[in-house]
Amino acid sequence: MSRRAQAIHKLLMENLSPVSLHIEDDSWKHAGHAGVKDSQGGHFTVQITAEIFRGKSRIACHRLIYDTLKERFSSTIHALSISAKAP
Repeated sequence: MSRRAQAIHKLLMENLSPVSLHIEDDSWKHAGHAGVKDSQGGHFTVQITAEIFRGKSRIACHRLIYDTLKERFSSTIHALSISAKAP
């Protein structure tokens, strides 16, 4: 796991207490795309299962993740693909 993915993993673990979490750094797939230079390539896929998502809409789950990672968007995340569900 890349250092950037590890930092994302740590934030999500600390804030959302998932029972399952997988993060993939897909930046290599997007080399040369607009915005990659500004964010240093940060394209990630997050698969997360957490109790905090129970009863919430997909948008609400994504908002929890975006709020947790908001400071990372200005420096290391350019794009984020999310699969979030309750156990």
